[in-house]
Amino acid sequence: MLLATVLAAIAVTVATTVALLLVEPTAPRSEAVRTGALSGGAVVALYALWLNDRRRRVEEDRHQLEGVKVADERFARSVELLGNEADQVRVGAMHSLVWLAGSTPRYKQTVLDVLCAYLRRPFRHPELLAERGAAGDAASDPDADREREVRLSAQRLIADLLPWGEDPDERLYHLDLSGACLEHFRLEGRRIGRLTARRARFHGITQLGQLEAAKPVLFTDASFLGRLDLREARLEGGISFRRTRFHGEVSLDRTAVATFLDISTTAPATQKGMPVIGPQTRIDGAVDGWAFAAP
Repeated sequence: MLLATVLAAIAVTVATTVALLLVEPTAPRSEAVRTGALSGGAVVALYALWLNDRRRRVEEDRHQLEGVKVADERFARSVELLGNEADQVRVGAMHSLVWLAGSTPRYKQTVLDVLCAYLRRPFRHPELLAERGAAGDAASDPDADREREVRLSAQRLIADLLPWGEDPDERLYHLDLSGACLEHFRLEGRRIGRLTARRARFHGITQLGQLEAAKPVLFTDASFLGRLDLREARLEGGISFRRTRFHGEVSLDRTAVATFLDISTTAPATQKGMPVIGPQTRIDGAVDGWAFAAP
């Protein structure tokens, strides 16, 4: 390119000089030569500008590649720290992953998958076992208490990552909490794609009010050991309560359900024996087998 540019500059200089001498024979030759030299210099200047732009783009690509490499290394390191014995280190690793998801959107679904995978790990706490009616000592267990706080942080961070309100993010993020042990789980007002919670155990109040789900919400074989709040939720992909066990109230006031995929369980009633269903509840699917009776 440099050799071609030099040859082009010489050719432009000679051609411009000759053209000026032929057009104005009486003009001074020095002026014609000066003008021709300026024309040739312009060609060299254009080549210099192109070369500078090319170097700039190469530098930008290099910085971008380095940024991707740093992000990948940070992600790998944070995931590794989730196995650390210290609870504060695990919480710090989770916050690092969430920060990475915020600065690098392509990681958001991956980070959600990692947090969900952490919640799917086996977990036993004396208080939760006592709540389920299982045999066990309800006394405080320091190790279980610390792990409990880590898991609550993971639940909160999942909710923080999901779009809600005026968030312009229109992508659909999926959650897989199959077999997870969740406590006071909250996704109020969040927009998600698919929620899979097969065989999950929900302790305390599960607040899913105003949840918007574009894909199916699956609670197959799940257990709700507290109240389930689905008020004003929009479940466009439908919901499945196959073999779902309820031990508390179910609130479906003004809930919009596209279809009930599978219902083979009973929902609890209030203390007065009336189901917690508001007068403006909208159910657009078949509800055969869905009964509201005292547990």
